[in-house]
Amino acid sequence: MPMIKEAIKIDEKIVPKPLGAYSHAIKAGNFLFISGQGARDAQTNEEVGVNLDGNGKIISYDIEAQTHACIKNVSTVLAAANLSLKDLVDITVFLADINDFAKYNKIYNQYFSNLAAPARTTIQAAALPGKNFIEIKAIAIFPSD
Repeated sequence: MPMIKEAIKIDEKIVPKPLGAYSHAIKAGNFLFISGQGARDAQTNEEVGVNLDGNGKIISYDIEAQTHACIKNVSTVLAAANLSLKDLVDITVFLADINDFAKYNKIYNQYFSNLAAPARTTIQAAALPGKNFIEIKAIAIFPSD
């Protein structure tokens, strides 16, 4: 029997619209594959925690604020599939600067220290889309009935 896959439909008023031709999440079998979620706010369509000069050039960013925003966006996608952070089994985190690891990890731990934490990989990416300095991609599993 072929595996059925389906896109999870999410109101774009509560999670940022995808920047390209991809779904926020795909359910395949008992797994939910979540596309990389950045720090963009669904209401403003702007990345949180970024300070710009008068010409729109980035002068600073707050990796802690961006980490909170990414996890919020992942949580929103999970909720649309009737799941939560506790259902995550694997997370890949992309940082624009690996020197932000300690600050991001401090915030990350606030969300996962009381759970059976998912497997995690953190890497530095040469660049991330928009004004993101972090992006989180994840896999969750649906509970057995």
